[in-house]
Amino acid sequence: MRHLKFAPSWLRFLIIFLLAMGILFRFFNLDGKVYWRDETYTSLRISGYTKTEVKQQIFNGRVIGRESFAQVQGVNPEKSLNDTIMSLAKEDSQHPPLYYVIARLWMEIFGNSVTAIRSLSACISILVFPCVYWLCRELFNVPLSVPGVAIALMAISPIHLVYAQEAQEYILWLVTILLSSASLLRAMRLESQDKDELVKKRQQPDLFAIWSIYAVTLSLSLYTFLWSGFVAVAHGIYVMSTAKFNLTKTVRTYLLASLVGFLAFMPWITVAIGEFFHFLISADKATTQPYLMPIIPFLMMQLNRIFFDINFSLVHPLGYLITPFFLTLVGYSIYFVCRTTNYKVWFFLITLIVVPALPLILPSLIAGGIQTSTEPYFIPSYLGIQVTVAYLLATQLYNGNVSRQSIWHIIMALVIICGLISSKVSSQAETWWNKGMSYGNPQVAQIINQTTRPLLISNALGNNYGNVFSLSYLLEPKVRFLLVNNQEIPKIPNGFANVFLLNPSDTWRETIEKKYKLNRGIVYNDNYYSVWKLAKYPKLRRRNIPPNKLFRVRLKTYR
Repeated sequence: MRHLKFAPSWLRFLIIFLLAMGILFRFFNLDGKVYWRDETYTSLRISGYTKTEVKQQIFNGRVIGRESFAQVQGVNPEKSLNDTIMSLAKEDSQHPPLYYVIARLWMEIFGNSVTAIRSLSACISILVFPCVYWLCRELFNVPLSVPGVAIALMAISPIHLVYAQEAQEYILWLVTILLSSASLLRAMRLESQDKDELVKKRQQPDLFAIWSIYAVTLSLSLYTFLWSGFVAVAHGIYVMSTAKFNLTKTVRTYLLASLVGFLAFMPWITVAIGEFFHFLISADKATTQPYLMPIIPFLMMQLNRIFFDINFSLVHPLGYLITPFFLTLVGYSIYFVCRTTNYKVWFFLITLIVVPALPLILPSLIAGGIQTSTEPYFIPSYLGIQVTVAYLLATQLYNGNVSRQSIWHIIMALVIICGLISSKVSSQAETWWNKGMSYGNPQVAQIINQTTRPLLISNALGNNYGNVFSLSYLLEPKVRFLLVNNQEIPKIPNGFANVFLLNPSDTWRETIEKKYKLNRGIVYNDNYYSVWKLAKYPKLRRRNIPPNKLFRVRLKTYR
């Protein structure tokens, strides 16, 4: 790798340019995309309120405005930091508290706006770049070429841009993965170096510090996201394999550091296990079946999104061109890194890609599909893939004759162009694929906002709870909400010209129609939920037209 130790000036300039563009895209239009269901749950936990308290205050059958949601969507004087932690422990322990604690402290300084909470993730995402530099230095032992290309690829990666603008813990999880992985490699390298006894004695404090960093970062990673346990498993497999399953000094030290990290996490894992058993014996279980996507198209789509993402599906004509290109690039990158690096380098990357993904892939083969909401769980795999591609590109820029180098210059240019186009399109969009069941909320809000004296009726069942909060950020102040618990029949007051039902069950909708003698028509429908508009039966004076047919004709021009 001697030819990789120094990067030419043009490559340095390119890395700096792409890094600057990546940072710019992360802070651009932070409040432009819909603040979706999962993000409203983040704000709810930061506020310190529980869902039970919110149902009592908001889902009580009274007509309210959107300002009523603000109390439970951010920092407030009635709840403290301890309430934030306790609300997670009581109702949402699968989300450890580290990110939420940091977010609450951040919002106490910068306020409760969408821009403020998302700017925290954008700021955390900047830490990814020095961390990936450290990881690549420890893996490949080169100062700039491979680490620099890896920084450039991650700066313009569409998948990282998505999570860098989300009010969720995933980008912080990526930082902790990078830190724990780099510190582990650093500690193992220091342990394996052959030095005289005097140098080893001087090196002991450094070794202790590095292993301590690994224990701390492992604990922080677990306190950020529970899936870090599988990253720790990947680390364990790597350490044991490189030691040929012998109980060497390095293995013993690793086991001790890992034990310290897991013991520090014991208080929260105890809470999570307790809530899990409470869930099993309780009657409060989900009744809706999650949408499952076939595993192969899902993986191909996620592979594309690492490098190119303009919110299109695999069946799009562009998908037939992009997917084979990136599949070939990634496949050859893995083959190349296995052929040209030693066992300690390529095996680390393979375990990082495969081990955290297997618990997601294997059950999906049995179930016949995978939940689309599991995309963030593949973040360790995204990281491993990007590092392998960075190594391939950085190596091939100098390898072979001029014509061969020109081909790889073109490939690298295509990857960069795809990333820049994706970042530009994503940063300007008002919704994106990761918004899940809130994807269509901007369209729903536009429909409701164009009417006069609108009233939105919903309940707290299923996804309605979070979607109501998401819509409250998009609807105008003139819109009023009438929210009930379960499927209680709401008392609809007079004075509203347009009444909307958010994702009602057939039974609930029909009961409301019969009680108030209303007719209905669907104004929005997708894979996740529907919105219905209610109206009084029209008086038939001139033509003998069935009421249902007349209503459908009029519904098209209700705006």
